[in-house]
Amino acid sequence: MTETWAAVRGEWTKLRCVRGTWVTLLLFAVVSVLLAALAGRSTRAAIESESPLLRADFTPEQAGFDAVLYGQPALIAFGVLMVAGEYGSGGLMRVSLLAVPRRGRLFAAKTLVTGAATIAVAAPVTALSYLTTQRALGPHGAPIDAPGVPGALAGAVVYLTLMALFAAGIAMTARNAVVPLAILLPMVLVGTHLLSLLGATKDLVRYFPDRAGAELLTVASSDAPTGLAVLVTWTAAALACGYVRHSRWE
Repeated sequence: MTETWAAVRGEWTKLRCVRGTWVTLLLFAVVSVLLAALAGRSTRAAIESESPLLRADFTPEQAGFDAVLYGQPALIAFGVLMVAGEYGSGGLMRVSLLAVPRRGRLFAAKTLVTGAATIAVAAPVTALSYLTTQRALGPHGAPIDAPGVPGALAGAVVYLTLMALFAAGIAMTARNAVVPLAILLPMVLVGTHLLSLLGATKDLVRYFPDRAGAELLTVASSDAPTGLAVLVTWTAAALACGYVRHSRWE
């Protein structure tokens, strides 16, 4: 147990000392809160002007979760950078394995620190983004304890954490940062949304990790348990593949 916690402390030290990792966490916070304020103000203006551009399915409760979805690419990048950098940084992974020879322990430490750091940032930022949106909406906003909102807030944290771990698993499988970022960022930004508009892929895309997991952020969604199960399956599979690749790294 002592050796395990020593490995965890080592990964925390890497997180603090490597600029790219903590910058992505900061970027997630800034982007999410800033977009929450901008989206809330523009939506309030649309409501008060009775703009036809306002979404027919708009609810203030659900609008409070839009910003973190736009901020999530930063957390995906965080998950990738937490594990991929050492494979391509002049033998840093060999140094890590000298310090922690048991590969399973090193893998567990990386996974634990990635998940814990994501939760530590995602929880307050998600709540702050929601409150920022509602403040910007003014009289059209909804309280944070509105029906379904606390559950969606918790679901958002779970979703963001699992997506970061999913990205980490893909990065460890690829052993570099380029491949996972080239696949995952387009997927969460536009890819699955476009596929959901096509009749041939509309039903299939519901089982993609980001689309399934998005049910966790949907206020009072009846499909949240199914979405969680699908996202957990994707994340577990990615981490399992990452562990196999990590254990065979030379």
